[in-house]
Amino acid sequence: MPKVKTNSGAKKRFVLTGTGKIKRRHAYHSHILTKKTKKQKRNLVHTDLIVNVDVNQVRELLCMR
Repeated sequence: MPKVKTNSGAKKRFVLTGTGKIKRRHAYHSHILTKKTKKQKRNLVHTDLIVNVDVNQVRELLCMR
């Protein structure tokens, strides 16, 4: 039986916290920043946790099941 490979796109995008939750970055902060307000750009800097609905899918991509 071959080894199960981790999704390489997922391992670049998600980080596991010490308590086992999954952190993510906000989208829309990489380009076309001139038309976004300072407040909008500032709020996109912070990391957030994955929504409970998506946890199982992301865990499967990261081979954590």
